Amino acid sequence: MKSNLRARLTAEFLGTALLVATVIGSGIMAERLAQGNVALALLANTIATGAVLVALLLAFGPISGAHINPWFRW
Repeated sequence: MKSNLRARLTAEFLGTALLVATVIGSGIMAERLAQGNVALALLANTIATGAVLVALLLAFGPISGAHINPWFRW
């Protein structure tokens, strides 16, 4: 069942906004927790961003087609 345009646009907007907030927030969190260890900061940032991206794709994918990541196919 296809969702209407408003629902798809809202899902895309929310997904993108939450992903941007996650990348920024996880970067700040990683810097504070790693205490100068760049490798640990990158690892923490990557894990947090990847986990939220998967959650967003699973949550908004059926509504919008998951265009947050255009290479992801259902």
